Amino acid sequence: MLKGRIHSLETFGTVDGPGIRFVLFMQGCLMKCQYCHNPDTWALDGGREATVEEILGEIEPYLSYYRNSGGGLTVSGGEPTLQWPFVAELFREVKQRWGLHTTLDSNGFNDPERIHELLEHTDLVLLDLKHINDEKHIKLTGKSNERTLHTAQWLSEHGHKMWIRHVYVPGIHNEEEDLISLGRFIGTLHGVEKFEILPYHQMGIYKWQALGRAYPLDGVPSPSEEEVERAYRLIEDGRREMAANEQKATCI
Repeated sequence: MLKGRIHSLETFGTVDGPGIRFVLFMQGCLMKCQYCHNPDTWALDGGREATVEEILGEIEPYLSYYRNSGGGLTVSGGEPTLQWPFVAELFREVKQRWGLHTTLDSNGFNDPERIHELLEHTDLVLLDLKHINDEKHIKLTGKSNERTLHTAQWLSEHGHKMWIRHVYVPGIHNEEEDLISLGRFIGTLHGVEKFEILPYHQMGIYKWQALGRAYPLDGVPSPSEEEVERAYRLIEDGRREMAANEQKATCI
């Protein structure tokens, strides 16, 4: 019987997709983001084991809330695509049994061709673009951004709906050219229904301390409203630039 390693769950999530959602956090992640507020999800052998039927039993008591609000099921992490066969079966079952909307919250590191079966049962992908500059992405997460950008392009080319999310850390994401470049990249994608900047916060520091890890961003403040507004403006400038270039190319 197929089992997944589960970190935790939330029955009334309101920020990880439309409506009220059951949010399942899977265990395991290959990126080591400096701002991660759940470093306890990194270990591949952590968490608890559960079957799809057990998770369905956790979801069922709250179905009316999810249906009435236009919500559904979101699977996050850690990185859920590391356990894609389990998530694919779970998504397939909630859609067949109850017609629930399914959302995958992912860093895009796994090859979309490899997990295409999961994506076939996914209504929406929340794609986390950590940094548009590859060198800075490696410093921030320990991994290149090449796979994430490839996933974004693949989703765009294959007609998948996306919300793009970008955590903003002062001193890491404030360079004007990086923000404009991010906007340019997003401007090349189809199916992006929403773009969100998630302001960095320090609420996960105690988890790093509990694990005996030094917190890499100790002393870094959350961004001000002005910083976030500036980032939105520069990213939008980049998107508009791409749109204008595409319009010019079409007219030639």
